[in-house]
Order: sequence, then C-alpha cells, then structure tokens
Amino acid sequence: MKKLRIVLDGMIKNNSTFVLLLGLCSILASSSTFSSAVGMGVAVTLVLIFTNVIISLIRKITPNDIRIPVFIVIIAAMVTIIQMLMKAFTPELALTLGVFLPLIVVNCIIMARAEVFASKNNPFDSFLDALGIGLGYILSIVALSLLREILGTGALRFVDPFTNSELFNITIFPSQYAIPLFAQNTGAFLMLGLMLATINAITAAVSARKAKKQAAAIPTKGGN
Repeated sequence: MKKLRIVLDGMIKNNSTFVLLLGLCSILASSSTFSSAVGMGVAVTLVLIFTNVIISLIRKITPNDIRIPVFIVIIAAMVTIIQMLMKAFTPELALTLGVFLPLIVVNCIIMARAEVFASKNNPFDSFLDALGIGLGYILSIVALSLLREILGTGALRFVDPFTNSELFNITIFPSQYAIPLFAQNTGAFLMLGLMLATINAITAAVSARKAKKQAAAIPTKGGN
C-alpha cells in the first residue's frame, strides 16, 4: 500500500502541472497536438525514471557539495540518449518537439525529484516516484492537448511516431465551428488557466464540504 501511495502521490497530490506548477514551458509548447503531447510525455517520463534510479544508486557516494552538478550531468546524459534514440527511430516527432526536447535537461520537474526524493530514498522507491510523477505529467499534457486540438481544429488526430502514418483522424464537430486560437501559443495559456481555475474550484468545493461535515459531526456544547 505504501508503494502504491508513492505512485498516486506523484500523479495527483504532487502533480507537476496542476499542483506544483512546474515544467510549464514544455507543457505549453508541446500540447498543440495529441501526437506531440504523447511524445513529450513519454520522453520526460523516461528521463525521470532513469535519472531517479541512477541518482538513488549513487546517493551515498556523491559528495554533498557537488551533488547538483552531478545531477545535471546525469540528467543531461539521459536526455542526450533519449534525444538520439528519438532522432533515430521517431525523426518526425523529434523534429516536431524541436528545441524543447533537449531543454528537458533544465526541466525543473526532473531536478526537483532528484533533489527532493531520489537523493534520499532507495532505487525502487525512486523508480516509483519517477513513474508517478511521469504519469501525472503525461495525464496533464495529454488532457491539455486534447482540449486544445479538439477546440482548435474540431478533430482529433494521432500519428504513429515510428512510421509517421496516421492512425486515426476523428472529426468531433465541423471545422467552421472551431476556435483556431486554442491551437496557437496564446490558446495554450488560456486553456491551462481555465483548467487550473476549474481544478482549484473543485478542490475548494470538496474541502469546504469536508470541513462542513466535520463541523456537523462535532457535538454542540450542552448536548448529550
């Protein structure tokens, strides 16, 4: 149960996008289409998993004074490997992600988990933490991309990153009713803001309801 809690906390309680508001640059830039969002989500998750596990394995022999440079070197090495693999096997996806693929090196999500969790816990727990954070990142960027692509184009399209062939192209509503703004950079900010506002409103309502129930459960003075 404790191990499952680590994964769930990474996905929900410590969600990098909707709770911690980390790594928003890659989220905003790579969520214009469903295909690019999935690609970026998988890339970030793989880097998170490998760096967390490696940093955890060497945590006891890494001098405290140079731990940050060591973390950066490990993260940069993993990002370079992932980038080379994507250029070799998914060149179109790598081209679509562009400069934001190598910029995973400076993604604050990865550095934060390395410092806060991996450097203080065993490799398996660090793997679970990276998996949870990665899945939370994928859910966030995919949710944002779905709303942006559907509202911005009226359709949902997914391209196989390995063959560059179209797997499906579903028309949700006629394109003349689409709002092209959401497919642009400005639309990314607007949609993320709307999603954050909705999540915060729901969270506040749930918290208020819990507080009301707790207050009702407390016996009044003079009662039996």
